[in-house]
Amino acid sequence: MTPEQKDQACTENCGTRASAQPHSAPTGLPPKAKIDVKHVILVLSGKGGVGKSTVSVNLAYALANHGKKVGLLDLDFHGPNIPKMLGIEDRRPTVLANTIEPVHVTGNLAVMSMAFLLPDTSTPVVWRGPMKMGAIQQFLAEVNWGALDYLVVDLPPGTGDEALTIVQLAPNVRGAVIVTTPQDVAVMDAVKAAKFVEKLELPVLGVIENMSGMACPYCGGTIDLFGTGGGKKAAGDLGVPFLGAIPLDPAMVKASDEGRPYILRHADSPTWRAVNAVMENLISEVEK
Repeated sequence: MTPEQKDQACTENCGTRASAQPHSAPTGLPPKAKIDVKHVILVLSGKGGVGKSTVSVNLAYALANHGKKVGLLDLDFHGPNIPKMLGIEDRRPTVLANTIEPVHVTGNLAVMSMAFLLPDTSTPVVWRGPMKMGAIQQFLAEVNWGALDYLVVDLPPGTGDEALTIVQLAPNVRGAVIVTTPQDVAVMDAVKAAKFVEKLELPVLGVIENMSGMACPYCGGTIDLFGTGGGKKAAGDLGVPFLGAIPLDPAMVKASDEGRPYILRHADSPTWRAVNAVMENLISEVEK
């Protein structure tokens, strides 16, 4: 078939004319979103089920409770659970003068999530990469975050489009926090996430070992349900800070289900102190 015949066949089949040369790929990156934020903190995990969203919620609340202006951006489009964990799943953002107003949980904690835009909690999001990139761009540039000290970004498990896009579009990305559980299979994937962050030329601000032993609700002791120490060892092997260990606490699980962040109701408990210590270590790393 001649080139002219190929062009004709293409025109008949798909309505476009074939080109003798492939189209050149777009060059350069999109501009950074104009958002007034001092520190953007990415929260990643190598795999699902390690409590990354729980850590994101409690860290954001802890930062807000310490007087910081905080935004919490839920970029887990396929499993947006942040509003449920905060008890605001029935709220909706408003649009004022072409600007989206995030949902304000407190005077200095604002949240944006795909969950606010879905008809109901059972609606799946079936998107490819370009759709996600467009949504992330809107969540940054078209949301009225105001002046923020911290924007905590809860990312989906793994090392896909969402993490790449937020790094491209968000200003002042200070680095990433890696959440893992102690067992080897989770630590292995956490190391992959850390290597991914390094490839993006961002610092790993530290590793958090979640579910590091279970706080027994009866005796107050600790049960090494998933083992302990895996996250700390991974941090040592990677040469990055170990931000701390948070136990698996039934009260924290219940608090997430009820939409009342654990850190609000259990002051001075061992788990509360663990979350608070992680937050203080994170601030120390960011503001070095």
